[in-house]
Amino acid sequence: MTRWQKVTAALASLVIAGGFLFAASAPSFAQQRPSEEEILNALRPSPPKTRGLTLETPRDDAQRTFIDSIRGNTRQLTLGERKKVAEIAKTKPKIDLEIYFDYDSSAITANAEPELMKLGRVLTNADLKGSVFLIGGHTDAQGSDAYNQRLSERRAASVKRFLQERFNIADDALVTAGYGEEELKNKADPDAAENRRVQVVNLEQKETARR
Repeated sequence: MTRWQKVTAALASLVIAGGFLFAASAPSFAQQRPSEEEILNALRPSPPKTRGLTLETPRDDAQRTFIDSIRGNTRQLTLGERKKVAEIAKTKPKIDLEIYFDYDSSAITANAEPELMKLGRVLTNADLKGSVFLIGGHTDAQGSDAYNQRLSERRAASVKRFLQERFNIADDALVTAGYGEEELKNKADPDAAENRRVQVVNLEQKETARR
């Protein structure tokens, strides 16, 4: 091998090694970040099926009463309340967002701020005025159940605090819940990155939300 070939091979090895180093240290962007418009469309209430007043069912009234009971809470939701909120959320407008946190930390990082700023602008959009939102923290299955539960609760609370401080969102317009590894998005791969997420749900939509 000539001297030039040796230099070329060494440079190629350096580039490859550098590429792997970057991939290991940078956040994964496999899932494209949603735009503000996409977040807004995901959380926007569905148009009414019929014109005029929509009659509420006893189930709707029970859901509203329950949601009102947990609005503005300073305590963590109980297991029963978390499960009830999760059941209600299944039929509500929602979106999963990748909000990056440092390992074993609930502090908002510089990588997380752009996504949270987008979310804050959406939640204060006139189209969503009067809504009540669930900020649900989720983890992957690494670690113990109890550890993941506490971590998800702290992270959901951090997101709520950030939104209140930056966008002056009323305390009773944001409900937080930590689900740990209870609601895995990718059950086939419990340790997958997409399980580590914050889910935002429009629990009580504009037409029925009360202040």
